[in-house]
Amino acid sequence: MPSIYDDIKADHDNHRDLLARIADTTGASKDRQTAWREFFRDVKSHAAAEEETFYSKLMSKTWGQDAARHSVSEHADLDQLMEDLNGMDMSSSGWLNKFNKLRHDYEHHMDEEEDEVFTRARKVIPEAETKSLGTRFRARKEKELKLVAKKREDHLED
Repeated sequence: MPSIYDDIKADHDNHRDLLARIADTTGASKDRQTAWREFFRDVKSHAAAEEETFYSKLMSKTWGQDAARHSVSEHADLDQLMEDLNGMDMSSSGWLNKFNKLRHDYEHHMDEEEDEVFTRARKVIPEAETKSLGTRFRARKEKELKLVAKKREDHLED
């Protein structure tokens, strides 16, 4: 059974692949649209599940709070970039410029999580809990995948 670190890393690897696939497309092609939809849904559900399972645990220690808050803040920034991209014409240069910013920022975020945040988390989360946290993360992500469209509608109503 995979640990929370394995699950997050596997998602990150998938997200890196999707970012590369999107970057290899042009205009509003079917390939770009398909890869973007998959990326958008998976990142949204990943971030929500990660915050509710992984970061909530990390925040249980005072010195873990800053790392968790920083990452959650980055999630909000990345979320805004993704929402902006959803409202733009995929064939425009503006879309590509914003996508390149998203890609740069998200790759930085993933690297930071895997290096710095995982190191801190290993001091907070007992090894014996990492598999059950992974199970909770996967279950929460599955629920979140079903809520992505609803949450987006609610967000747009604000």
